[in-house]
Amino acid sequence: MFGLFRKNHKKEDSHQPILADLNQEPLQEGDIVQSFRYDLGKCRIIQGEKGLTYESMENGKQVSWHLMVDAATDLQKVKKIKSTEV
Repeated sequence: MFGLFRKNHKKEDSHQPILADLNQEPLQEGDIVQSFRYDLGKCRIIQGEKGLTYESMENGKQVSWHLMVDAATDLQKVKKIKSTEV
């Protein structure tokens, strides 16, 4: 009856945020980015206790990459800084 009693009824949730900046540039540990959240300014991506973390080069504040996800695009609210821009 309308699938209410169907066995193995699982909600498919394979949706996963992407570790990429707003321009869809892939990000990884060691990259330098400009953050657009939490007043972090210029940050380095580091491996923290709970996974990848943005560490502000200006004030030392750390924020998990999960908190930087833009809900509309699933991309990070950061812009990767190329080595020529540093």
